[in-house]
Amino acid sequence: MFFKKIGVVGGGTMGQGISQMLAAKGLDVLLVEHTTQKLDHAYDMIETNLDKQLEKWAITKAEKKLILSRITKVAHLAELGTCDMVIETISEDLDAKKAVFSQLDQVCPSNVILASNTSTLSLTELASSTKYPERVIGMHFIHPVSRVDLVEIIRGLKTSDTTFEETRRFVEEVADKKGVMIYESPGFVTSRLICLLINEALHVLQEGVASAEDIDDAMRIGYNFQHGPLEMADRFGLDSVEAALERMFREFGELKYRPSTVLKKMVRAGHLGAKTGEGFFKYDKDGDRL
Repeated sequence: MFFKKIGVVGGGTMGQGISQMLAAKGLDVLLVEHTTQKLDHAYDMIETNLDKQLEKWAITKAEKKLILSRITKVAHLAELGTCDMVIETISEDLDAKKAVFSQLDQVCPSNVILASNTSTLSLTELASSTKYPERVIGMHFIHPVSRVDLVEIIRGLKTSDTTFEETRRFVEEVADKKGVMIYESPGFVTSRLICLLINEALHVLQEGVASAEDIDDAMRIGYNFQHGPLEMADRFGLDSVEAALERMFREFGELKYRPSTVLKKMVRAGHLGAKTGEGFFKYDKDGDRL
């Protein structure tokens, strides 16, 4: 299969990162959101991120213009029928994702791979909403997409060998990232492990063992993390971390996955991290720490 045009469903943090990365690799991207306002916001955030790279001399003005020219804002899923692959990146809501896959199954030819960027949900269950479950696969990119050269490739029960091999080729040859094959399990590998680290950091904070700043410094400096566990949670979105932990808690039934009380309080207060400007730390409108 020749990959030239990729559909990206969802313009949140991950959708923005995936769209920008693919456009920078020379692919045409059709970015879909369900409202014009969200679509415009996603495009503006991609441009803001490119401006930051421009300031650091990481790209030129011509490269910025070329990347943006490859991203087309699209209002309806029906317009993705001409894509060579579609990647779904909406929030971790099983019913919403199943509805998207059901619609994509109707508009995309049967040979087009339908991938989900889900971090915890069952690909087998997502595929059950389609007529061609063999073409459904998980492709879990890690935030920030442009800097993390890893993608988890998750097979559902009916994912075909052809779909897996083509997806791995796309990840490694087109996106130029390392693909690791994961057999379906709640949280896969990266989310399962990182959410446990974050949850334990939250327990340490809740017990008053150390401040949020010192907990993050201990892990960031001591273990060479790019961000400490609490800032990671802020950047993932505290609501997303809570949802992932709740799902793993339900699936495994083990107390270690039960979300910390302080995490639940933050979510109830609407302090969801970088996307709302405040979580365990404060952020400006561009998502930079204050």
